[in-house]
Amino acid sequence: MRRFDVPGRSPVIAENGIAATSHPLGTSTAISVLREGGSAVDAAIAASVTLSVVEPQMTGIGGDCFALIAQADGQVHGLNGSGRAAADANAGWYRDNGFTEIPDLSAHSITVPGAVKAWEVMHSRFGKLPFERLFTDAIGLAEHGYAVAPRVAFDWVRQVETLRRDEGTSKHLLISGEAPTFGDRVSCAALAKTLRLIAGEGSSAFYQGAVAAEIAATVQAKGGFLTEADLAAVEADWVTPIATSYGGHEVLEIPPNGQGVVALIMMNLMTLLNTAELPHDSAERYHLEIEAGRVAYAVRDAMVGDPAHMTISSEELTSMAFAQSLVGQIDRSKRNPSVTVPKLPASNTVYLTVADRDGMAVSIINSVYGSFGSQIMTPDSGVLLQNRGACFVVAEGHPNAIGPSKRPMHTIIPAMALKGGRPSVSFGVMGGAYQPMGHAHVFSNITDHGMDPQAALDHGRVFWAEDGALNIEAGVPVEVSEGLERFGHKVQAADTPLGGGQAISIDHDRGFFIAGSDPRKDGHAAGY
Repeated sequence: MRRFDVPGRSPVIAENGIAATSHPLGTSTAISVLREGGSAVDAAIAASVTLSVVEPQMTGIGGDCFALIAQADGQVHGLNGSGRAAADANAGWYRDNGFTEIPDLSAHSITVPGAVKAWEVMHSRFGKLPFERLFTDAIGLAEHGYAVAPRVAFDWVRQVETLRRDEGTSKHLLISGEAPTFGDRVSCAALAKTLRLIAGEGSSAFYQGAVAAEIAATVQAKGGFLTEADLAAVEADWVTPIATSYGGHEVLEIPPNGQGVVALIMMNLMTLLNTAELPHDSAERYHLEIEAGRVAYAVRDAMVGDPAHMTISSEELTSMAFAQSLVGQIDRSKRNPSVTVPKLPASNTVYLTVADRDGMAVSIINSVYGSFGSQIMTPDSGVLLQNRGACFVVAEGHPNAIGPSKRPMHTIIPAMALKGGRPSVSFGVMGGAYQPMGHAHVFSNITDHGMDPQAALDHGRVFWAEDGALNIEAGVPVEVSEGLERFGHKVQAADTPLGGGQAISIDHDRGFFIAGSDPRKDGHAAGY
């Protein structure tokens, strides 16, 4: 039970349906759809479309999507809605032309947007309401405008200089060359028109015809390789989730090309280190989580990519035997300086979760990767294009080297947990590279320390910076910072919040959902 004499908020408890998103309008959309008889999948898609309008720095129809869908009987379905590189993309070309990496804000970083196809595929299998209905709120907000929320304004103003460079972003995302501020009304008639096309005609209106032609032309005019044929070939694939056991639950993630495998490796290491026995606000707990993370992320950077090009399977990576081979790199008493600080790709993402009265729970994440993605936007159709291709490397022979029609290593990861064969926790944590660390930390808060979803998300976070120093959030006790320094870590105050997240716990015994939403974003949980 939280203290009521300090800032904070209670978890939301509801019986018939519940949703937690990173923006109030996204949550409102989800609850409206549930009340109309829509499934959790309907509500999750509708909320995702709304967030594509009101959180443009984080997500959009030009981005990607992953989802885990749990049914009441414990069946869990994974969907990989990530797009691919152009068929003509080749790592050798990039090396020959002097590229050592794929530039973040360039046409070369743009991969095929997978989200729209993923939404359609999910709806065709699990939807109850007409597909067109799921776009109603988003179209209205794009056409008539919405008020910019505080965290959205905070993110927007930091990108003004680069947004000015592109015709589309200057036209649709700036007001007289400046970012909107908190409370300003923002609209995008071009995006509303495109959303209306998709709602009425399905994903083909996006991946074929005038919209696809403009996307391809925009990318090619800036030197990229994406073609109309690449867009028309998009697929969203049903995949078998990968899993490990932690805290009496079976924790599921999407298999690579996502980094969910890193969260599972971390949880295996935490099991071997018995971190559950440590106090939740102890320096040793944070130290061991950080060290487990550094080891697991190093595995990601060396081995994870498009599964068709990996040399080791997800099952091997998530085995306890593999964790046993790694755990010797972790010293309980001090930081191990020999572990390389993993690469930290930035990411801007929305994660949301919904559960309905039929016992279906959806864990879904959508993203354009960088802040406003590639910061390249089609002038006529208003499609902001992701820069997920920046996650590729150009090194010869690397499993994540850019290549023809290849999926890049992905930072965005939804999670789901089962207990006794039934869905128990639907959760996710945003924040680019932080996400696996966030999954491990937040889920440990719930299972090891008895926190409700809101308290688990509120809890202070620690993560490393590019130079290896630890960024410490203001909510972390000073005793923890001092203890981490004694363990050999360099610490510093985090200048921005670490990620964001949402979670729903399912109390089967009493028949209620319990949800929380991260205070690091603008959103909230709601139910009925």
